Amino acid sequence: MLQLNFRPINIGTENFKRLIDNGYYYVDKTLMIKDIIDKNNSQITLFTRPRRFGKTLNMSMIQYYFEKNRSGQLISFQRLKNITSR
Repeated sequence: MLQLNFRPINIGTENFKRLIDNGYYYVDKTLMIKDIIDKNNSQITLFTRPRRFGKTLNMSMIQYYFEKNRSGQLISFQRLKNITSR
């Protein structure tokens, strides 16, 4: 018998760590970090998107990628696409 494991969908979460730690459904946008690093020569990056399009969540993802949390450990990006490009 086929066993399906559904992940919960969370609406309104703006914290990337909470989203990953709780196992919520997430469309992986970590390759955006690679694009920013590889193609951006400016000091400022502007993210323009319509309302409710994930701007705050993307900024949280970028923050957790480049910063360490209080315990000094990086959040695990191993299940996501961008881990090999860091």
